[in-house]
Amino acid sequence: MTQDLQPRRRGFLAAAATFAAAPVSALNLLAPSVSHAAAASGFGTIKQIDAGVLNVGYAEAGPADGPPVVLLHGWPYDIHTYVDVAPILARAGYRVIVPFLRGYGSTRFLSNDTVRTGQPAAVAQDIVSLMDALGIRRAIVAGCDWGARTACAVAVLWPERVEALVSVSGYLLGNRDAGRQPLTPQGELSWWYQFYLSTERGRLGYDKYRVDFSRLIWQQASPQWRFDEATFQRSAAAFENPDHVAIVVHNYRWRLSLADGESRYDALEAKLGTTPPVRVPAITLEGDANGAPHLPPAAYAAKFAGPYEHRNLGGGIGHNLPQEAPEAFAKAVIDAGRMRKA
Repeated sequence: MTQDLQPRRRGFLAAAATFAAAPVSALNLLAPSVSHAAAASGFGTIKQIDAGVLNVGYAEAGPADGPPVVLLHGWPYDIHTYVDVAPILARAGYRVIVPFLRGYGSTRFLSNDTVRTGQPAAVAQDIVSLMDALGIRRAIVAGCDWGARTACAVAVLWPERVEALVSVSGYLLGNRDAGRQPLTPQGELSWWYQFYLSTERGRLGYDKYRVDFSRLIWQQASPQWRFDEATFQRSAAAFENPDHVAIVVHNYRWRLSLADGESRYDALEAKLGTTPPVRVPAITLEGDANGAPHLPPAAYAAKFAGPYEHRNLGGGIGHNLPQEAPEAFAKAVIDAGRMRKA
């Protein structure tokens, strides 16, 4: 662990202890169970609840009657993307929910017969189902990487459920027709892992070397982030989920039209494919050292039709922005929530 993160980590542990005894919200429709075996270092005990097609593992912090915030991780990351963001928001009075996405951590499918799809609409539906299960009518939804794409999808498909949006790297919705179009050679190079995973060799390689593969992505996506091995391994444990490889591979193959989606999500995917504007209050963020594929802010600014602000972060901040700059991300969440009230 780098020296500059030590004070934040101690602060988080103190906050976790404070909120561990918080009462269960009267809004809960289903009483969540507790997974002692799936406890995640830094978050304490992970809760479990049936939601849609999943039994979702999630961390929770803050007062049960606080304004809800749902924080969504990406690939190849996990809930620890928000290990330092959550206590900041909890101390500010927010009810913070940080779920493992399908294919990560202690989240499991309820049926062996459910298609292991990683398509965007399915992951977005998972989040709305989780909100329903937890009795959350509206929430600030924030994310990075897959989590940002999912947050954008929830905002355009179910705007009545979204108080405000925070998205790293902006508007991340697209359609498969656009995905069929070639990029410049340099642009294609940045997506090497997508093309690798589209092959059977890639699927086998990711399954066999998923930890080494993920570490390489961390290094390339955040070239100036000096994370230590313990920090990486804490998140890598989430990749041992039995459905992880299938979900990751399907996500990238679906984007390239190399795999079909599940028919139950066809209508949602059709709407996402029109790339509708985000009309809820939104703040987008970008680090100055993001090594992952991303567009310049000017390319997506017009996609935000409601109250909107973009923030550039300096200081060598890479792709995993919430974990690299937790104070800035938490401030964006708080400020986005205030935009609706302004």
